[in-house]
Amino acid sequence: MIKKIKILLIEENRILSEGIAALLKKQSDMRIIANVVNAENIMEQIDALKPDIVLLDLGFRGQNSLQLVKQIMAQFKEAKIIGMNLIEFQTDVLEFIQAGVSGFILKEADNIRFLKAIRKVDRGLKVLPPPLTGALFSQIAESEKVEKKTSILNHLVRMTAREKQVIKLISDGLTNKEIAQELNVAVYTAKSHVHNILEKLSLTTRAQIAKYTHLNESSKNPSDTISLLDD
Repeated sequence: MIKKIKILLIEENRILSEGIAALLKKQSDMRIIANVVNAENIMEQIDALKPDIVLLDLGFRGQNSLQLVKQIMAQFKEAKIIGMNLIEFQTDVLEFIQAGVSGFILKEADNIRFLKAIRKVDRGLKVLPPPLTGALFSQIAESEKVEKKTSILNHLVRMTAREKQVIKLISDGLTNKEIAQELNVAVYTAKSHVHNILEKLSLTTRAQIAKYTHLNESSKNPSDTISLLDD
């Protein structure tokens, strides 16, 4: 006897929901165990029905689909969620993947791709339609950039007010002697500040300080909002 994939469908468009349900009922290896048009009591239904796959419309009106995914995964860690009705340039693909979505189905996907995605996810695979890869890679790149900026800000919060002045002057291209003159301190003192900054940022050259400072400023210099330590 063929083990059927138990599917819970969450789709608010009744016409689309009925169409998907009809398609699934024709498959010898699939069984739709619930067809709901809203997310009310969804946790209780998942707990009671134990679906193998949750087909979730990610375009729910009046419902935060991302938050719903997080809630499902927090309560049912083995759940396999497939997000439906995405567009090619979806702006939050990475967030859904990080939340635990196992696969995606685009709005324009045909029946063959739709069913193939369900079967692959049921086997434990992750499914990402090729048109979404570009959006995903750009979001990963942006995420890494934000993480790098956050790391810089975490280091900057440990800087004294004087060290922050020195960082700004380094980014402006001033030498140690010019920094000393600008701040009216000894050259030795300027060198000492530079040394401390390099250590705190885990860097080795002044050029790296300038580079990271410009990266930070590209996000409208949020470090200005950070409370710095006194000298």
